[in-house]
Amino acid sequence: MTYSYATHASCPKCKTTYSIEEIQQLCSCGSPLLIKYDLHKLKKNWDRDKLGSRTNSLWRYHELLPIKEEKNIVTQGEGMTPLLHLEKLGERLDLSHLYMKDEGIIPTGSFKARGAAVGISKAKELGIQKLAMPTNGNAGAAWAMYATKAGIETTIVMPLDAPLVTRKESVFAGADVILVNGLISDAGKIVKNLVEEKGYYDASTLKEPYRIEGKKTMGLELLEQLNWQTPDVILYPTGGGVGLIGIYKALQELYELGWIEGSMPRLVAVQAEGCSPIVKAWQENKMESTFWEDSKTNAFGINVPKAIGDFLVLEAIYESNGCAISVSEENIQSLQREIATLEGAFICPEGAATFVAAKKLREEGWIGGDEKVICLNTGLGIKYADLISEEPLTILEPSEH
Repeated sequence: MTYSYATHASCPKCKTTYSIEEIQQLCSCGSPLLIKYDLHKLKKNWDRDKLGSRTNSLWRYHELLPIKEEKNIVTQGEGMTPLLHLEKLGERLDLSHLYMKDEGIIPTGSFKARGAAVGISKAKELGIQKLAMPTNGNAGAAWAMYATKAGIETTIVMPLDAPLVTRKESVFAGADVILVNGLISDAGKIVKNLVEEKGYYDASTLKEPYRIEGKKTMGLELLEQLNWQTPDVILYPTGGGVGLIGIYKALQELYELGWIEGSMPRLVAVQAEGCSPIVKAWQENKMESTFWEDSKTNAFGINVPKAIGDFLVLEAIYESNGCAISVSEENIQSLQREIATLEGAFICPEGAATFVAAKKLREEGWIGGDEKVICLNTGLGIKYADLISEEPLTILEPSEH
């Protein structure tokens, strides 16, 4: 049986096509590339009801992933994260069907493992020896770990104030870690120089077309966990936006395969008030964002002042009748603590932002109380522990207890 039905890469802007048997980066027009599959042929040969007997990881969907030969797969068992019904929080927010897709329960502790697994596997298949990438933390840690397993040399460039745990993960994985006193956009300039001057493969967000294929498995899993019944709303913390683009791509492919029916879930891009270029573009009904000056948020994963795939994020929002919304730092941290005390879940600030957004959209009536709402928690809260206040604490002297 065919292991992958991937056929080629295609530019969503100018429609130029590229071979996936060779190394590809951006289209000649500057746009990210998207991987295409022979869905007509796959529809005849793939039965969704047989998925249950497969490996309990994202590789159960290998026909819809771009790796041609199974021997090239680099895996840590990533995928199949839990979908949890948050009844207590849902009652407080007046959302009776509130769910969390918890990506903290995955190798390296964040959803970035999905993109790393597929991206590194394809890099191995293409014979890539060294790569470089800018990161706000979690992506660098994930790609460093998977690259090490694949025997690929890695250079990670991250902002100086990125979470310390992710820096240490990258160092422990054996990556060459470069810190820059600036933003991820500044890290991107350093990577650009490495690529041009030293011939590194550019693993920056959407500058290679395979990370998105790993991220789209969140959408495939989610629909399988919902017995192929579409939810009403999916809220996603949006920086570079690969996850939201990937979920939208997964939904499109599932509709074409005939595996799901009914209305497309409304997709919500959630950003922090200190960095919300997608929200501004959506409010102005534009198809691209403008660079967000002086961006700042403790939800580091969404501190991206200008995403190269912003037009794809906005297209997903418009086509699904979704929206983009920004939330405050104060509310992010408050909701993060509230989820911990109500549901016993220590989630990351980016994930908490989606619950703040769900609360706001419910109060505004954009989300109905009986609608099925999915919030994506993209990582472990413990990775950001140095940013969280632990007050109040009771400290006793030895003689007092």
